[in-house]
Amino acid sequence: MRNFELLDHATVDSDSGVISLTTKEAAAGSPVLAMRREGSYIVISASYGPLEVALRPRLDEFTRVLQRLQPVEGLNTTRQVGTGQAFLALGLKPDGVLLLRPTLVADATGLLAFNLALSSDARQTLYNWLAVEPDKS
Repeated sequence: MRNFELLDHATVDSDSGVISLTTKEAAAGSPVLAMRREGSYIVISASYGPLEVALRPRLDEFTRVLQRLQPVEGLNTTRQVGTGQAFLALGLKPDGVLLLRPTLVADATGLLAFNLALSSDARQTLYNWLAVEPDKS
């Protein structure tokens, strides 16, 4: 069973260009999802205490998946961005919560993943930061 940690607070640092997604009651060791554009890539850092998973998928692929993401009842994540060994799994719930699973696959014997969810408001801040308009069709 996957347990998703809800990130419900988003801040954008206009000087560094980093968006940080955290919990409103952030404390030491709380999960943090940070993103920054780097040319044609988006750098993603998911950390929980001293543990971090870092990904660098293509920005256009990431925004295209977000634009086309539709809620699917009963499925947590329906799309992936990245490669077979390092990817970000994405899903949208009917209530507007965005599920994110930054994942590193070691081989057929295991993987490391963070189970994170963005509240509807935090998701909207991310979409605004990326200039993503959801596909209405």
